[in-house]
Amino acid sequence: MWDPRQYNLFREARRRPFFDLLAQVKTTAPARVVDLGCGTGDLTLALAERWPAAEILGVDSSAAMLAEAQAKHASSRVRFLQADLARVELPGPASVLFSNAALHWLDDHAALLTHLAGLLEPGGTLAFQVPANFEAPSHRRVEEVRALPRFAATLRDVRRGHAEPLAFYLDHLVGLGCTVEAWDTTYLHVLPGEDAVLQWLLGTTLRPIVTALGPEDAAAFLDTLRPLLQSDYPALPSGTPFPFTRRFVVATRAASS
Repeated sequence: MWDPRQYNLFREARRRPFFDLLAQVKTTAPARVVDLGCGTGDLTLALAERWPAAEILGVDSSAAMLAEAQAKHASSRVRFLQADLARVELPGPASVLFSNAALHWLDDHAALLTHLAGLLEPGGTLAFQVPANFEAPSHRRVEEVRALPRFAATLRDVRRGHAEPLAFYLDHLVGLGCTVEAWDTTYLHVLPGEDAVLQWLLGTTLRPIVTALGPEDAAAFLDTLRPLLQSDYPALPSGTPFPFTRRFVVATRAASS
């Protein structure tokens, strides 16, 4: 269960990679733009503003996120759809498939990219960004606590995020007939508030864990994790420095001859 309020505690830090990715999409007059993992739809509107003549479709698997998106942003040109991103079917080929911090939750990125590339029109662009900090102290600490006897059995099958190496995305998408640009960016966020890194993780990485554990065990999990994160990410008077690496890919399908 996703919590829009918790996710948006660090709204500006989470928004910046979206716009950094969008700046590298050179499509000028798309007919259909799809936001994969649109969440509450706030950034889907940025796609509508960038391409004012395009049909905009936001897709997400979370009913909670989409309820907010529908209430705030749905219009005759901006629509929303609840669907599994790995199996989504569109009403027609997409000119732009755009995904900000969503695809890392899905397994088998080779099959996923093959499916998504097949949804593009000739000359269409797939642009996505995924977290690539799964070896960072924050995620190592989460894994450390997950492995404790109190939690391990319950969390055995709870999903984890993952990203493939840059070379994987390049090679696979080139093999599908795309031209590809791929790069990593490390942001140094300075997060405000108490237990800032824990609060950040509660908006994303920890959501499936907290949901699976239930209130009592979830509280114990967070109480165990909290001092570990405080040790790894000491707070400064200005906030808590939190390095975060993200992986960006922009792949354009070959135009038909």
